[in-house]
Amino acid sequence: MHVFELILISIGLSADAFAVAVCKGLSVRKTKFRHYLITGAWFGGSQALMPLIGYFVGSLFAGYIESIDHWVAFVLLSFLGVKMIIEGASKKEESVDDSFAFFPMLVLAVATSIDALMSGVAFAMLEGVNIFVTVAAIGGITFALSAVGLKIGNVFGARFRSAAEIAGGIILILIGVKILLQHLGVIAF
Repeated sequence: MHVFELILISIGLSADAFAVAVCKGLSVRKTKFRHYLITGAWFGGSQALMPLIGYFVGSLFAGYIESIDHWVAFVLLSFLGVKMIIEGASKKEESVDDSFAFFPMLVLAVATSIDALMSGVAFAMLEGVNIFVTVAAIGGITFALSAVGLKIGNVFGARFRSAAEIAGGIILILIGVKILLQHLGVIAF
């Protein structure tokens, strides 16, 4: 996987966490430095841990589906992308409370990283993926974007939530299409 692809995947996967962080920022009257650290650590940590778990689970059965692994990666990434686009286009408002306590943050972190778990399964189907570099990039980018999202939500409101989710979904679909076309021999990157 190329560095540019890794950055795009990381941004795409962090879109949910960014959107929830924006909502969290809306609910907090005055953010403190520790709020940015807590938000970044929870979302970045869960976005790093979940694909690692998915990768190891996916590696267990990768040998059995090796002949169709590119289709599995394409379907998973496309499904995630379409799901994110639908959520981004939805007019339904998310409500997030202003608590930074353990349990509410755990629930939000797990809820926003389910997509990352499935992407980890897709990574197990691809050749040349250094999972540790990949999860470090996903976690780091999510950490940063979550902290930025908290600030944006606190200052500007929820204007960027939908756009972030739609853009993240499009990125995941395009990467899934690229993987499929590469394995079918249509393109060579």
